[in-house]
Amino acid sequence: MQKPTTLVLNWHITEACNYRCRYCYAKWDESDCRRELIHNPERTTAFLSELHRFFRPDNKLNPLNSQMKWGSVRLNLAGGEPLLNTEKIPDIIGQAIGLGFEVSLITNGSHLSENLLSQLAHQLTWLGISIDSTNSAANREIGRIDRRGRLLNLDNLANNLAIARRLNPKLRIKLNTVVNQLNHEEDLAVLVQHIAPDKWKVLRMLPVVNHHLAVSDEQFAAFIARHRAFDVILCAEDNRDMHESYLMVDPHGRFFQNNPQVEGQGYLYSQPILEVGAAAAFAQMAFDPVRFRARYTQHTREHRA
Repeated sequence: MQKPTTLVLNWHITEACNYRCRYCYAKWDESDCRRELIHNPERTTAFLSELHRFFRPDNKLNPLNSQMKWGSVRLNLAGGEPLLNTEKIPDIIGQAIGLGFEVSLITNGSHLSENLLSQLAHQLTWLGISIDSTNSAANREIGRIDRRGRLLNLDNLANNLAIARRLNPKLRIKLNTVVNQLNHEEDLAVLVQHIAPDKWKVLRMLPVVNHHLAVSDEQFAAFIARHRAFDVILCAEDNRDMHESYLMVDPHGRFFQNNPQVEGQGYLYSQPILEVGAAAAFAQMAFDPVRFRARYTQHTREHRA
């Protein structure tokens, strides 16, 4: 097994979102979005510096250093919907790159625009788009619709991604799809061909907070089998693959992990990183480097993102 070359940190910068997906796991036990770290520039700067200090490749005191090796650190900005904070995102990305991070971004695509891409595209290594269905009725039932009743326009999205690729030819596009009861019988081949992603991550709905819309082993396997034509880019993740295998930080600056043992509880949290330091906070969390390496080891022509 090859060793990963990039350590990926997933910072869920906000719980706020313009969609209300019924199975969304990005809901934390402190729901006041005004208290999220990104709304305090000084604390955001200190947080980014502390994260980079702890996870930089030459930090021999990082406990992961004895179990795995990495040559760079990528900060993956997620949510909620991170692009609801368009006035803050460019500065956060600029700070992160200045410290030495690579930066990627996961979005539902609804707030992508040519103007925003002109600011961000050249700074990103990966741009991830979350799409679960091409069926309008299914998207409405899932909750992928805003308060004005607007669905994502896939033609506009494809045009925006083409702009992003022109602005940054090195930019890699990732498509994320969550398999659930409302889309597990769907064939997304036309969508994948239209978006032409460098990677397609297909995730089984994670029953962290509830089990609504969860799929069976057979239903998930059937979805994967239906899309075998995309094997070169398709990376499937079952619930077992996700457990304790992501490095995740919540909007309040705490490491967290899924807690599948207690239904409805959702997560286990560390103390806030800015209060106790990244090392002490990380020591409070379970993390499985073997599962992590399985995801980020080079699988085909690209590194898993």
